[in-house]
Amino acid sequence: MKALLRYRAALLVRSQRWLPPFLLYAVFLGVGVQSGQPVLDSLGYAAAALLPVAAWLVRICVTDEPPAARTVVAAAAGPARAHLAAVLVALTAAAVLGTAATAVLALISDPVSADHQQRIPLPEAAVAGLLAALTCALLGTAVGALTAWPVLRTPGRAVPSLLLAALLALVATGSPAQAAVEGLVSGSRSATVHPPLLPLAAAALISAAATAVACALTSRRSA
Repeated sequence: MKALLRYRAALLVRSQRWLPPFLLYAVFLGVGVQSGQPVLDSLGYAAAALLPVAAWLVRICVTDEPPAARTVVAAAAGPARAHLAAVLVALTAAAVLGTAATAVLALISDPVSADHQQRIPLPEAAVAGLLAALTCALLGTAVGALTAWPVLRTPGRAVPSLLLAALLALVATGSPAQAAVEGLVSGSRSATVHPPLLPLAAAALISAAATAVACALTSRRSA
């Protein structure tokens, strides 16, 4: 797996296809977040914006390999392991991006409640924001795994499905991402920090299940 992960990471970096989602995320933050805003509100916005970016990164990683190279790698390591490596690289890229955004926003945001009347402990807020970002990265990975090859093999169906699924994952009641972001926003109003541990665990389980389904289909359709 280490060799597969290095190969997939190098493929992603050299393809430069990571630039559009990274730039889109930067634009989201530049437009929606300003210095001096309440820290939990800023972290919630950043976490929510990360979900579609993570899904996009998964789609990039599972489709950026030339067909001939995919055949060789699948023959050498197995199609399921090769697909798993692609998904893990996408998740890692999204997690790194979310971690960096959390650190920057923790530095430039004001550690106060939404009404700017009460102080919020910055370390606890940063940890909660990081956990929310990881929750959204995991759920975005699940969305990407279920709306890209081999689950959906044509862009005409895969791309609209990815966008719709990402939107539903953010707004649907009971979604781990919605719960994590809402916890930050409500905490900003009440000047309390609620680490989204349960949403994070739920997102990890959903991501693992979605990835397992995608890997199983990869083995079947590559046979």
